[in-house]
Amino acid sequence: IAQWFLFCGFCEVYAARQDPKNPPGKLSGNDEGFEQTTYGNLGLYKGSSIADPDKKKRGLNSEIANGRLAMMAIIGMFFQDGLTGSAWGDWALYTGS
Repeated sequence: IAQWFLFCGFCEVYAARQDPKNPPGKLSGNDEGFEQTTYGNLGLYKGSSIADPDKKKRGLNSEIANGRLAMMAIIGMFFQDGLTGSAWGDWALYTGS
């Protein structure tokens, strides 16, 4: 687990930084002794990004919509857990399936 934290800290501090001149989400690395690198889709090192602006806008909008749906689902589970005492329901009631 310590290696994960060290790697994430390295990426935050050194490798993957947000340059104010670049658009949001376009991360780049430092060029201390090496060429400046970029990160593409899913944070892949030197990966390609989405070139078509309409496709990129649609992808970002669907990502936001899916995140909102996930938030509503977990809030529904919290509400069900508070109301019934079990967020998953009683599986003993589902013997017919």
